[in-house]
Amino acid sequence: MVESRELSDLGWSSFFADQIGTDETMLIPCRISEVHRARLVGIGQEDGLLTLPPKAHTGDYAVGDWVLTEPMTHLVVRRLERRTVLRRNSEGSRAPQLAASNVDNLFIVTSCNEDFNAARLERYLVFANEAGTTPVILLTKADTCPDPERFKAEAEALQRDLPVLIIDPKHGEVSEPLIQWTSGSQTVAVVGSSGVGKSTLVNRLIAEETQLTGGTREGDNKGRHTTTSRSLHRIAGGGWVIDTPGIRTLQVTDAVFGLEMLFAEITELAPHCKFRNCTHRHEPGCAVLAAVKAGTIDPARFERWRKLQDEGAPKPTYGTGRR
Repeated sequence: MVESRELSDLGWSSFFADQIGTDETMLIPCRISEVHRARLVGIGQEDGLLTLPPKAHTGDYAVGDWVLTEPMTHLVVRRLERRTVLRRNSEGSRAPQLAASNVDNLFIVTSCNEDFNAARLERYLVFANEAGTTPVILLTKADTCPDPERFKAEAEALQRDLPVLIIDPKHGEVSEPLIQWTSGSQTVAVVGSSGVGKSTLVNRLIAEETQLTGGTREGDNKGRHTTTSRSLHRIAGGGWVIDTPGIRTLQVTDAVFGLEMLFAEITELAPHCKFRNCTHRHEPGCAVLAAVKAGTIDPARFERWRKLQDEGAPKPTYGTGRR
């Protein structure tokens, strides 16, 4: 049961209020908590969850959306503009898939074992940066390795000022270490591979066994899928959390800002290349290649940047021709 509350407790702000027209003041704002094939479920100021018949296909909505509904029927009249939106590009899909919207912080969960993969974490960081959310990497299963601080240091090196925390969702305290990103009316989404403890973390945050949990397969530490749908939950004593299904592949396309923020050391050097349209592959006077050769840019990280660029992200343009 969802208690009656102020809209601000749900994440409502002037950003959304300013979108309401003078002819819409009688409509009721609701926040989407679940998206199903033929219906939406929302939370408003009324008690309980509301079934919201959509005017459009439910695929046009995301968990976290704000919508305006008719007072008696709860029919969705229109969706308000999103402040942030997480869109997932997956291999073989024609269009990005909506993952969640109006998210403040993104918890990227990985474990201190074979699941830890710098290249995959960088994809999640691009995902977060491009959406306008604040990424936080959470390391689990520290008890499975002799030196979890090594994983923490490697994760911190992926992006400037990136928060990285070692947590134990199964046995340790999680609410207090994460309060900076979960307090008030903030909304956090949780992503990561299956089996790293995402659902266990969500359960601890909301103090309920809402999400199914599972272990990892023997031999390879790969997780079994446990979360199969997205849903919005109230954090005990705090904001809101959206769990997502385990994501094994995440394509990066049309994410110029996300890439530039992640690879800031390359972004900042690029304007110093001899040629304004330098591709950083073979051109003479390339400041980026010089930094790679000097060791100030990690060669492995440079190759990962190049791979993401080649995957389809538009190349940054600094002008044309020679200086």
